[in-house]
Amino acid sequence: MKNTPSQNSTLSQVKILSIDIGGSHIKATILNKKGELKMDYDKIVTPAPASPENLIKAIKTLLKDFPSYDKISVGFPGYVKNGVVQTAPNLDTKLWAGVDLNKKLADALGKPTQVVNDADMQGLGVVDGKGLEMVITLGTGFGTALLLDGHLLPHLELAHHPIKDADTTYDKYIGEKALEKEGKEKWNKRMQKVFKVLKTVFNYDTLYIGGGNSDLLTFKLDKNMKIVTNADGIKGGARLWATDDEKPAKKAIATPTK
Repeated sequence: MKNTPSQNSTLSQVKILSIDIGGSHIKATILNKKGELKMDYDKIVTPAPASPENLIKAIKTLLKDFPSYDKISVGFPGYVKNGVVQTAPNLDTKLWAGVDLNKKLADALGKPTQVVNDADMQGLGVVDGKGLEMVITLGTGFGTALLLDGHLLPHLELAHHPIKDADTTYDKYIGEKALEKEGKEKWNKRMQKVFKVLKTVFNYDTLYIGGGNSDLLTFKLDKNMKIVTNADGIKGGARLWATDDEKPAKKAIATPTK
């Protein structure tokens, strides 16, 4: 059944609340269907301890003076499956394992909600939608997302995979703490090794590199490798709600409990 002109007009006016949950701050903004900002990002300090209850309370405080919105997109720093958190290494997995954040936020904020891994949401915003595209984020830890022809593939927590030995994961090898301990020169050498591994294992068409530490890369990148910014990934919050005609995908959407 096709949408009528009036329905299409209504759809074009949909406002999406996009929330980025981080280890240090929670950021939020309002987007239109095209992923364009309708207001500047606002943020609040991530509570400690960052329990589900404290986090939702902080989000509600952040949104106190926000304009109205119709749907909610959330990027979460951990492994999220069908809206349920499996791991949260930067927030404390013990507090989060098994938490249905989709449902909790839908109930707390009263709007349809989708929660995905933060790198996955950024990935939706930056990719061209052609072939196998990989997105990585270099920050506190190592975030990853894989997309095929613009569609998210099952999330892989590559950050926890060993790269050097059984106890040295990507997070430990090239994360923020490793950068601070080893220095920029040695960290760049490690990054060259990591890029070689990713190229060999995934044989991607394009690799997008985001996160605050991407600015510290000092060596020449391959032609199919691109540096992206957080601003580039903003559209991900809107693309998460693309219609099935625009982006076929199985979605875990939570609606408020009445």
